[in-house]
Amino acid sequence: MPLPHVTRGPAMQPLTGIRVLDFGRYIAGPYCAALLGDFGAEVIRIERVGGNEDRFTVPVAEDGSGAAFLQLNRNKKSLALSLGSPEGREIVRRLVATADIVIANMPADALMAAHLDLASLAAIKPDIILVTASAFGDAGPMARNVGFDAIGQAMSGAVALTGTADQPYRAQVNYVDFGTALHCAFGAMMALRERDRTGRGQQVSGSLLGTATAMTNGLSIDHALNGIERKPLGNRSHGSGPTDIFRTSDGWIVTQIVSNAIFARWAHLVGAPELIDDPRYADDRARGDNGAALSERMAAWCATRTTQEAIDLLGAARIPAGPVLAPSEVMAHPQMQASGLVEHVRYPGTASAAPIVGPPISLSDTPREAMNRPPQVGEHSAAILTDLGFAPDAISAMVQRGAVGLCQAT
Repeated sequence: MPLPHVTRGPAMQPLTGIRVLDFGRYIAGPYCAALLGDFGAEVIRIERVGGNEDRFTVPVAEDGSGAAFLQLNRNKKSLALSLGSPEGREIVRRLVATADIVIANMPADALMAAHLDLASLAAIKPDIILVTASAFGDAGPMARNVGFDAIGQAMSGAVALTGTADQPYRAQVNYVDFGTALHCAFGAMMALRERDRTGRGQQVSGSLLGTATAMTNGLSIDHALNGIERKPLGNRSHGSGPTDIFRTSDGWIVTQIVSNAIFARWAHLVGAPELIDDPRYADDRARGDNGAALSERMAAWCATRTTQEAIDLLGAARIPAGPVLAPSEVMAHPQMQASGLVEHVRYPGTASAAPIVGPPISLSDTPREAMNRPPQVGEHSAAILTDLGFAPDAISAMVQRGAVGLCQAT
């Protein structure tokens, strides 16, 4: 069922009235803030004058704003500040006094240096909620180190099992960053609920390593209890089969055959019902251990069919399968077009509207509002500062001194 959409209007969203200060960078912090903004929170992205470096990764707009920036900063306002200036510190102090949540994905020492640690924030607003995401957590020999998504992937065991025996591979998508953002958003909701109950704020802490190892924990449990050091199998699975990627006559598909019932349906579909009672394929683990032969059988079946023919037959048989889509094909796929997940948002200076995927959840009684485009650097600086009580001449003086940046777009 498509996710519901309505235009922005007077309807109350679940987080209407919540103000979020987003000091996040790259993915984990900004995506956490974007999710809160998707459901009505007022999110103010605080970036340096001229824009932070994460704004300009893979540029797609005339001002240099990048593809990931457009995705991660919808439904936000931009305030451009020199955080190290006396004026910048005073502006942040006034903002914190009006805020409910502060998001900052940086190490603890950087938080302290920026006066964004919980003690500093709570001295301004006692019930403030601080949401932080670091690479490795707050304790241990690597706690002060910086890191990105790929480090979490590598240290979780996932990279060692991806690729081949000669060459491990990391995933090209930053699933550890996005997973950390989701965990942090969940933590923010719990902290808000606790504040409603007790009146107290607190710190929500997440880490890339924590997210990555939570996602791969089954691998560690398998080794701890079974004593097996798993090795990479390419696209096959250790725990099911035929789970693999197969070439069709005009592309590729993936199947994930899990459970005896699905395996039996698959065996009938490919004309091999005798495999159902074969002891080599008695359960998922056995099928994973002997998956090479199953993949060969499936590869032969796929080779004589187009991708669409294979997907139609597998779908009719209730066998999990999907096409392997190139990025250029994802948004055009009929399932995506019917999903209601995508909004086409025009950012100033882009060649066309950007297809931005909104939150992949819906609430049955609260339709999701239409998406506001991401902000240009300093686009809302003057309005935010005016709301904080700064006079126009004071704002102009701060701009002249380089403490504040305004949007330069005409």
